[in-house]
Amino acid sequence: MSSMSLPYSKRDLHYDNAKFRHRSFSKVISQSLLTSNIRHDCISCSTGKFLLLLLIFGVACLMLTRTSPAQSISDARNLGEDKVTVFGGTKLGKFLRKPPRLPPRLPPGDSKSSPSLNSDSKWIDRQQSVKKAFIHAWSGYKKYAMGYDELMPVSQRGVDGLGGLGATIVDALDTAMIMGANEVASEASSWVETQLSNRISQKGQVNLFETTIRVLGGLLSAYHLSLAEAGTNNVPKASVYLETAKNLADRLLSAFTSSPTAIPFSDVILHDSSAHPAPGGLSSTSEVSTVQLEFNYLSTVSGDPKYSEAAMKVLDHMKTLPKVEGLVPIYISSHSGEFSGNNIRLGSRGDSYYEYLLKVWLQRRASQDSNLAYLHNMYEEAMKGVKHLLVRRSIPKGLVFVGELPYGPKGEFSPKMDHLVCFLPGTLALGATKGFTKEKAMKDNLLNFEDLENLKLAEDLAKTCFEMYSVTSTGLAPEIAYFHTEEYSEGGLDGGNKSSEYVNDIIIKHADRHNLLRPETVESLFVLYRITEDPKYREWGWQIFEAFEKFTRVDSGGYTSLDDVTTIPPNRRDKMETFFMGETLKYLYLLFADSSLIPLDKFVFNSEAHPIPIEGAIKKE
Repeated sequence: MSSMSLPYSKRDLHYDNAKFRHRSFSKVISQSLLTSNIRHDCISCSTGKFLLLLLIFGVACLMLTRTSPAQSISDARNLGEDKVTVFGGTKLGKFLRKPPRLPPRLPPGDSKSSPSLNSDSKWIDRQQSVKKAFIHAWSGYKKYAMGYDELMPVSQRGVDGLGGLGATIVDALDTAMIMGANEVASEASSWVETQLSNRISQKGQVNLFETTIRVLGGLLSAYHLSLAEAGTNNVPKASVYLETAKNLADRLLSAFTSSPTAIPFSDVILHDSSAHPAPGGLSSTSEVSTVQLEFNYLSTVSGDPKYSEAAMKVLDHMKTLPKVEGLVPIYISSHSGEFSGNNIRLGSRGDSYYEYLLKVWLQRRASQDSNLAYLHNMYEEAMKGVKHLLVRRSIPKGLVFVGELPYGPKGEFSPKMDHLVCFLPGTLALGATKGFTKEKAMKDNLLNFEDLENLKLAEDLAKTCFEMYSVTSTGLAPEIAYFHTEEYSEGGLDGGNKSSEYVNDIIIKHADRHNLLRPETVESLFVLYRITEDPKYREWGWQIFEAFEKFTRVDSGGYTSLDDVTTIPPNRRDKMETFFMGETLKYLYLLFADSSLIPLDKFVFNSEAHPIPIEGAIKKE
């Protein structure tokens, strides 16, 4: 029996069924008089008419005087009425009372008169448009680059830029599963099952961070989603994903075990499980602190704690290092274990350090491990530092943005904001409500003043990130934007859309005008829509998707990055990054989907948009 509520209440049932109640003798007499042949005989003369009216009047008086007040109230309660007016112990009140209103009902199949059904249909259609785009992207990759890391759609060939592990395939696998793109999922899965393990054992140098978030994360997400699908046929397939993930992670562990400190080396040689630091010995802060979600989950599902222990030592160590109001430089040395330089930013090399402070805490906070509270404390302190040191407003229209401190807190502030920083609105919103809707969080009294302030900042920054798109001629954002402030201004470097309200607030330098099909803005729109339920985030996402379709789609298959978003037509760069299928299209699909699909209170998304289950939130595999 369905648990869905019926389109009417019990009150309406009582009212409808009143017509079948037992009728009194007087009602039977009056009804008979009105419907029998007597009526036809009597009304033929004036005397008959008079007698008929007199009889009806008498019956009415009898009805009004024979029911007690108590019975009237009882009858009214049976009708589901909360308030009853009783006049002189009669049923006059019953005659005067309006019957309960039945809700309007739509004719079968008639959705035109329902705005909500119209709206649902619109977003289902738009969701399917994203799915079609995903299938088009895959068609180009399959045709011209199958087995390579990335597609070059204009020149119709593949290229290995991430170690040769077929990164696009693994990145796209869970997207296909989530979308129900079954043919794509089958083709990607078949390649993983038959090719990936051999690639892992034979390939050379890979980057620890990139390989972890894209390939290890993709395998682990596919593992979970396979088990979650109905039917036992997926268990062997899931087992292949898990075994392949362990094979890869065992080799990646050498980055941790080879380092003299808790900070891992940046590069791994897969075929001999060796590792070495980057030239100069420095690693990106974001890279060494953005592997923990994946290694933690692998320990959970494999039963082997070695993966989590190695990865969590990084954050344990970083807890002890000096910071500037919770903010950290973008480089760290694997030889000394110390931060290097003073450059502080939330763009490249800094971004996901802050993201994973929150997400690793969310992932494991139900594990009864009180030692992880330090991660949430570090995140909260860092967000206070962001608000104090990095947040500014542009002129003349006052867009809120996050700048940089390239020379530390004592140096000059730079009004530069990478598109990468647009992850932050989603992270702030997630940190405020812990994945619940704002309405539920408010109802359950889960939000403090700091949370509300962070949620407001998230919405302001999301607005800015969207305007970085709408200010350009193509409707697509540049890789980097600068903001007009009292201290900084450059003329002749607007985005090209002269009708934009913010054309004078955003400055785009010639070297920064490219677009790489990045996901960060649509990621934040997805999270903010889920949390605030404000439809404007869906509308913004649709505008961005339409711009991708118009300017980056390649007819022969795939989508391409662009050289300059401020000119039409834009020159094409001939590259489809793996994250376009792994992240950008996935987040757009989820933005237009029902909120029950990959809910934010049960999953955290890794830095490559691979959903990882929150411990204790989902039935254990």
